[in-house]
Amino acid sequence: MEETIVGTEAAQIPQQRGESLLETAVRYAEERHWDVFPGTWLEAVDGLQCCSCGDASCPAPGAHPARPDWATQATGSATVARRMWQQQPTASILLPTGRTFDALSVPESAGFLALARMERMELTLGPVTLTPDRRMHFFVLPGAAAKVPDLVRTLGWTPSSLRLTPLGEGGYVAAPPTRFGSRGAVQWARRPTHVNRWLPDAEELVSPLAYACGRDR
Repeated sequence: MEETIVGTEAAQIPQQRGESLLETAVRYAEERHWDVFPGTWLEAVDGLQCCSCGDASCPAPGAHPARPDWATQATGSATVARRMWQQQPTASILLPTGRTFDALSVPESAGFLALARMERMELTLGPVTLTPDRRMHFFVLPGAAAKVPDLVRTLGWTPSSLRLTPLGEGGYVAAPPTRFGSRGAVQWARRPTHVNRWLPDAEELVSPLAYACGRDR
């Protein structure tokens, strides 16, 4: 069984310790064949970590697209990724959804509850991220964004009643070790390994995720 982080241990995952953002972005493209693109970055202003976008109230400082055409900038080429991060070495690492994977986003508390249930059910899981804004993103096969609303209704819920958000074409997730200002870095709740290279379909995960989100309301 793969290692899963629990609660406060999340901040101590050594997955990218010592690696630069450039090295990590290249590894995602090279080893996982994920498209990557550089986002905003953090700048020190009067001793504070501020977003390069210049918005003092930025909700995701240093962890969102830096330009409106980011979708065309995303690349699966390790060579191109290396070139982009050489231009801005501190840029965040963002992964577009709707290409090699979609993501199911849920509150952190519901995510840990669902993970425990999925392990008991012996479900096949893909990578899962944990963000400083207390959300978890479960990587699934592309197409999930179109399926999830109907799957949730079939289970007896209305999509608006759960904080379960599918991210597909036009969306993105921040990848470890991207930082959200002073709030900390994105971590792996389930790390990418050779075992979870093949992603589950959304249909396999929606039931335990919806159940956990329902209990977490």
